[in-house]
Amino acid sequence: MVELDDLRRLRRARDRMDREFAEALDMAELARGAHMSVGHFQRSFRAAYGETPYAYLMTRRVERAKALLRGGGMSVTEVCFAVGCTSLGSFSSRFTELVGRTPSAYRAAPHEESAVIPPCVARSLTRPRRRLTT
Repeated sequence: MVELDDLRRLRRARDRMDREFAEALDMAELARGAHMSVGHFQRSFRAAYGETPYAYLMTRRVERAKALLRGGGMSVTEVCFAVGCTSLGSFSSRFTELVGRTPSAYRAAPHEESAVIPPCVARSLTRPRRRLTT
């Protein structure tokens, strides 16, 4: 169980990841900002939000990448760097893991049907989810 004071600090770190997802965020720096050691920060974050800080950050980046790819004006490489990833291979692997198809396949797929859905609902429905393998 996460203490209330820790939860407040974790929420600030999570909010920073939401705002600055395209920046080079360092887990040690986020932990310092939450006044925690890196290990305690990672364990507490996972206990509070169900995933590690890195997984949360990558989910945000993939979520933004999906929107950029739907727009169609950028290459996969440009999208990769625009969302803060530094390795196209790692970005593609994580994207495929979360979305179920490669970034190129996602960009090539038709997305017109989602245009009539209100943006707040579309974000909820298209949010990347980790696929659990059994």
